[in-house]
Amino acid sequence: MKRKYFGTDGVRGRVGEHPITADFILKMGWAAGKVLTKHAGGKKNRVIIGKDTRVSGYMFESALEAGLIAAGVDVDLLGPMPTPAIAYLTRTFRAAAGIVISASHNPVEDNGIKFFAADGFKLPDEVELEIEALIDQPLVTNDSDHLGKARRINDASGRYIEFCKGTLPLGFNLSGVKVALDCAHGATYNTAPRVFKELGASVVTIGNAPDGFNINRECGSTHMQALQELVEAEQADVGIALDGDGDRVLFVDGSGEIVDGDELLFIIAQHRHSIGGCEGVVGTQMSNLGLELALNDMDISFVRSKVGDRYVVEALKANQWILGGESSGHILCGELNTTGDGIVSALQVMRALIESGKSLAELKAGMSKFPQTMINVRLPKKIDISNNSQVNSAVAEAESQLAGRGRVLLRPSGTEPVIRVMVEGEDSQLVNILVKQIADVVKQQVN
Repeated sequence: MKRKYFGTDGVRGRVGEHPITADFILKMGWAAGKVLTKHAGGKKNRVIIGKDTRVSGYMFESALEAGLIAAGVDVDLLGPMPTPAIAYLTRTFRAAAGIVISASHNPVEDNGIKFFAADGFKLPDEVELEIEALIDQPLVTNDSDHLGKARRINDASGRYIEFCKGTLPLGFNLSGVKVALDCAHGATYNTAPRVFKELGASVVTIGNAPDGFNINRECGSTHMQALQELVEAEQADVGIALDGDGDRVLFVDGSGEIVDGDELLFIIAQHRHSIGGCEGVVGTQMSNLGLELALNDMDISFVRSKVGDRYVVEALKANQWILGGESSGHILCGELNTTGDGIVSALQVMRALIESGKSLAELKAGMSKFPQTMINVRLPKKIDISNNSQVNSAVAEAESQLAGRGRVLLRPSGTEPVIRVMVEGEDSQLVNILVKQIADVVKQQVN
């Protein structure tokens, strides 16, 4: 059945435009509550709600709370918390579900809702479809003696901080390491600095003063310049940039160079291989070819999934592996958490640094990235170009010129109306020419 509201990562859009409106989110909370109650055989459930620091989060938190209570579900309000913290706390609180109010790395004008099931993984497709079907039905409030209750959880941050530190070996510390940290004025503004400080690092932090409007604004993993300048000014050993909801992380090495998600995934895999093995890694269609080749050199298997953590998780389960991720910095360490966790992934990288005795620049040097360029072609409306002869001809011509030493990928975004045109190859000049040629053909065809 075709989805009406849910995308690959919940429901997301511009605040005030359907479906990201207060009345719709109220209805969604009620529908989710009804579906969860049905799956529990009529027993009263508990749901936890967390959010990032967007000003619209207050409105949607209240709307979700009202809808769930109207459906007879108890609610735990956690306040601003990273997305992976909600996944973890859903399990530890034995909640029926966890709900995150966030648009991740998107600007403040956007917001969204995503759900975690009781096991900390994303809700199954069939449950999301049940919720969608109920949203379009009339909202009927339970009788007063069957309403839910709400409470605020005040120690959620402390619980998650201890969880993060507990993902490292007993006695591990960051004493003598200087960390520059950018929290994107988002959900990690409180937890991330405390984690690194409590592990003994010297920490200088930016992006930790959210005002409801500055989330992801010229900061965080989507805008790395401020962190690069901070690393240089403070002579930090590493810079760590998180995104608005804390499920992504990118690094800056001591010389100010960005270390992306593919390189971080390689560093973690390389370290695990050195201390006991890493059978396989899941990347995506966007993962750099250099990652695949570097892993192959270590006899580590590599497979590609569609873009999106949902698909990375599916591939990990299918192969019974535990490590996967995306070049955006969304990295999954499956034995530690059920979703991408920026802080936990950063700690795994720091462990590789400390235990190897090498710098970040030295560790990433084991992987040679192929030049990769991407152009986003904005769409006037949703258009399927997969069977467009002009576009397919341009792609075939590019692949011929790459002669088996590169890749071409056209992918519609799951979160915005664009087609991403990506070309990868050994010759950066040829890559730039080919990606522009294909993007120009796509623009002509969609317009």
